[in-house]
This record gives sequence, C-alpha cells and structure tokens, in this order.
Amino acid sequence: MNFLRLTITLLILHTLSHAFASNSTHTPLVETEWLASQPKNVVVLDVRTSKKSFVSKPMFDKNQTSNKPSLLRVGGHIPGARLVLYKNVRGDRLIDGNTIKHMVVTREQFETLMQQVGVNQDSHVIITTNAESGFDLTMASRMYWQMKYFGHDKVSILNGGTAQWLIDGRDIETSLENHTAGNWQASTEESNLFASSDDVQSAIENDAIQLVDVRPLGQYLGTFKSGKAKAKGHIPSAKAFPVDLISTRTTPVKFSPVTELKKLSSALSIDDQKDVITYCNSGHMASGGWFVYHEILGNKNVKLYDGSMHQWTLEDRPVVSMVIE
Repeated sequence: MNFLRLTITLLILHTLSHAFASNSTHTPLVETEWLASQPKNVVVLDVRTSKKSFVSKPMFDKNQTSNKPSLLRVGGHIPGARLVLYKNVRGDRLIDGNTIKHMVVTREQFETLMQQVGVNQDSHVIITTNAESGFDLTMASRMYWQMKYFGHDKVSILNGGTAQWLIDGRDIETSLENHTAGNWQASTEESNLFASSDDVQSAIENDAIQLVDVRPLGQYLGTFKSGKAKAKGHIPSAKAFPVDLISTRTTPVKFSPVTELKKLSSALSIDDQKDVITYCNSGHMASGGWFVYHEILGNKNVKLYDGSMHQWTLEDRPVVSMVIE
C-alpha cells in the first residue's frame, strides 16, 4: 500500500512539474485559440497608430462564394486589451551631436508607458496589432524587441493579431477603459540585442558578422530612398532580405513558416545561425528581421541597428549604390 501511495504521489508531482514548466515557457508566437483559453493570465497590449479603429466597429462583407462573412476592416479590440499608441514607443536621441529619430526611448519613459497600461513585473504580455499589413506586423515585432531589450522575457506576439481574432468570430469590445496602473520596471538594458554605428562599422570588416538589410529591394539597390536617409544605397557588405518576404501578404498578416524562412535566408546567401545585425531606415522594419532570426529561427547572436540608415547617413558613413547616376 505504501509503495502504491508513493507511486501515485510521484506521478502527481511529475504531472504538476511538467505543467509548471509548460506554463513558464513563453513562446514568441501564440495563436488566438491559446489566448482565448486563458484571458485572465495575460496582459494584451494592442499597438496602433491611433485609437480610432480601437473604438470603432469592424466591417464585414458576405463572401459570395462561401456565403460567410469576410473581414473588410479591423475595428474594436480583444476584451481587456490595453491601447498602446506607437508614437509613444520610440523617441529622439542625441548621439554625437546628431538628433537620431525613432530610437528606443529611455528606460524611464518606457517604464512609465508600461505602468500606465497596467503591465506588472510578472505579466505575460501578448502583443497584438490589426495585422492588416506588414507595417502592423513590424509594429508588433518592434514592441516585442523593446520589451526584450528592457529585460521582460514573458512576452509573445499574437499571430494574425486582432484580424485573426475577428475572423475567428470571437467577442470584441469598442470601449476605451481605464486600467489599474502596473508596477513594471525595466530589469536591464540588453546590450547584446542593440547594435551601434561602431558595431556596424566593425561588422563591415568582419566576415563572421552578417549585415542584413530588410528594406525594399529598390532602396537596397539605390534606385530610390526613404526620406529618413540622406543617401541612396546600402551599407557596405550588407545582404538584402526584403521585409515583405518574412510574412504573408493578405489579412490577417502572419509570419511565414519556419521552413520557408530558412529556405529564403539560404537563397539570399544568409546563414541563419551566424552572427547577424539587421537594419532598415529607422529600426522599424529591422525589428521584423531581428524577430525572424532571433526568435523564430533561434539564433541568439542577432542585434538590431536601431539608428539604421537614418543614423548611418547622418554620420556620413559609406554607402554602396548599384545605380550609377
């Protein structure tokens, strides 16, 4: 009898320990089914450029083929979600006499933002966006990168975002509610996730570090440029991996499957397990590339060049253009 009791006890302990381990694992991407099953255990941060769609009703149309409703425009939000305006996520920094725009905000500013939307130290944060475009996708990855940068590891992105939530026919809210302030504080600033201009300069001269340019191919080649950059072209030695390759193209926009991302990386002569620094024009799109290599493909030697071409060209550093003017 004692042996039987001991065996049962051990089995129960094993089951509980396994369940605890599973719950303590925070995967980079979660699905709507998972989120719907445990709304009380997470804090949903809804990142948008304005609050208009957050408090508006969604628009549907009836699919003529299936006779089922199809989503025309995202509106409303997941019940309990807290609105985060994207303009508050990034800010200006003075670096060597240059004002660099759209950089990661200060530790104090980010702490204030997280506390205002009710994030606590032990919160598992789920980041969602409308997921109607690639821009939405990289708003999520940018917010994710900043939470990791400031030491918060319990964070995931909702794959397909609020669009997928609506397509699944789940409940939404359109009210803008106040939330109890949180106690969140940054535990660190992870320098191993952040690349400076000097880090990029060193990478140009080091074959062991790959520079990955995630901008549209025309910007990489130098046929046109963003208003954020002073010069056309790309950083010397950089390889192109246009950001539109990392995700699906229609609503709900989701990250591409692992196998596809690995094949694309290989086709573009990028080793997905070798040191990487991603960049774009201002550090926004580059967060999508960082998320792909660091989180989805599991390469922990990936940094984001936050200043990107904006800072690089303000500092009059060298660029390569494939177009002769």
